Amino acid sequence: MANVTFHENPVTLLGSEIKVGDSAPNFSVLSNDLKEVTLNDYKDKVKLISVVPSVDTGVCSEQTKRFNDEASEVANAHVLTVSMDLPFAQKRWRTVNKVENLDLLSDHRNAEFGEKYGVLIQELRLLARSIFVVDSTNTVTYVEYVEEVSNHPDYAKALEAAKAAK
Repeated sequence: MANVTFHENPVTLLGSEIKVGDSAPNFSVLSNDLKEVTLNDYKDKVKLISVVPSVDTGVCSEQTKRFNDEASEVANAHVLTVSMDLPFAQKRWRTVNKVENLDLLSDHRNAEFGEKYGVLIQELRLLARSIFVVDSTNTVTYVEYVEEVSNHPDYAKALEAAKAAK
């Protein structure tokens, strides 16, 4: 498993680490209108999945806004942001921040995404900051588990991977 810290303290990630070349696990999360959403809902599309602990924190907010702004530059990919925030909080944050170019999804109900992608922090029941690019055949083409949860991911590499995916 990836070695991840939260404010420099080691944390335990539950689930299996995803690697490039793996088949992306299907998952069930909630949209902001409380509808179930799965990976299969994005069938035949490239997916850039941005994972954040909570959109109501500084780095997470910046990360989500950045991918929202960059989404139009990645015309072949659909951008998803997954967090443990309640759908109501995500919807409020989305409205206040005028985020319209990505899907903001909640894993709060059963942490299925977190466990299947190996990003559920056992000690905090939050998701570890990470990026996954999944191609149109649901093969993982890029993975970044950010070593320190409070740090930013490598935006350029993630966007480059999404643009290159078919």
